[in-house]
Amino acid sequence: MTPDAPFYGSIPVFRGFTSLMEPALYSPLPDDWTIGVADIVDSTKAIAAQRYKAVNMAGAAVIAAVTNALEGREFPFVFGGDGASFAVGPGDLEAAREALAATATWVREDLDLKMRVALVPVSAIRAKGLDVRVARFGPSANLSYAMFSGGGLAFADAAMKRGEFAVPEAPPGTQPDLSGLSCRFEVMPASRGLILSVLVMPAAGADPLAFRKVIEDIIHLVERSPDAGRPVPPQGPPLKWPSQGLDYEARTRRGGPLLTRRAGVLAYTFFVYLLMRFDIGIGGFLPKVYKRQVVENSDFRKYDDGLRMVLDCTPELERALSDRLAIAAREGVVRYGLHQQDAAMMTCFTPSALRSDHVHFIDGARGGYASAATALKTMAG
Repeated sequence: MTPDAPFYGSIPVFRGFTSLMEPALYSPLPDDWTIGVADIVDSTKAIAAQRYKAVNMAGAAVIAAVTNALEGREFPFVFGGDGASFAVGPGDLEAAREALAATATWVREDLDLKMRVALVPVSAIRAKGLDVRVARFGPSANLSYAMFSGGGLAFADAAMKRGEFAVPEAPPGTQPDLSGLSCRFEVMPASRGLILSVLVMPAAGADPLAFRKVIEDIIHLVERSPDAGRPVPPQGPPLKWPSQGLDYEARTRRGGPLLTRRAGVLAYTFFVYLLMRFDIGIGGFLPKVYKRQVVENSDFRKYDDGLRMVLDCTPELERALSDRLAIAAREGVVRYGLHQQDAAMMTCFTPSALRSDHVHFIDGARGGYASAATALKTMAG
């Protein structure tokens, strides 16, 4: 255990998503911590080429690589669809730097995408008059996800896109440890009408209290819908064999030719498919419990200086959200992007199927957060 670990572990977990904007839930990161940010360059083009799974796999790979580099120690992170953000203390900084550099190389060589990565000191963010505060939201009793406020993550992301604080790629052939990263489940079709990707950010110079009110209004609208708009079916996502994500999972494996790795993944996923399909428990693994945890642990709503949600919603709820956001935008309180599609998708990070804290990142299956961000940028100008 490093001296960095107790800070994040000591933050109390809150359960009700409606209290998301309560300032008392957020604790300032220590001054000597660092923010890591990553995103895919030209993700809009990749999505236009229908490379949704590759884009999501790249974003989730950042979190998997850093988690494995930190040997499973808890740290705050957030999945953004076409990228990710996280925070680490000084004792974990070099391990995170190596993991980021290796992931950027892997993304270019194995996914044929270009990933920007940067490490931004919290002290540099505070020097600009911004802050990084973190809270822990527990969607279930099994685990918690980090929420960020203070404007610091948005600053770090913008700085990365300007080429500041960049982390160079690792040498060619360097592969991060991506153990536990997979995308075996099939896409999840909308059951209530449509899958809506939502991204809401504060407008420049917006009154913080007015922005908080808009976010709370949006959350209350969603909370009134069935299961708060969760896009994961109650019985868990569809599972087929071989999975659509087979090739991506093979590329996460280390060592040997890709053909050999693909054969290994084919054999292993067939074994897992049989266990799940026929509800066969083995060595402490209980498929029904695992599926329930997949549903409970799904990361379909979050806050990282802005609200992100992937919702299975009715056309009526979509109109209500659109109307509320349009009014707030006219009042100069928010910038927002919405993207409709017919399905959601899941990328999973399961270091151990025997533990209950496996994480499942949700995005829209036809553009998702990246397309919502494009709509937001169009609105901004």
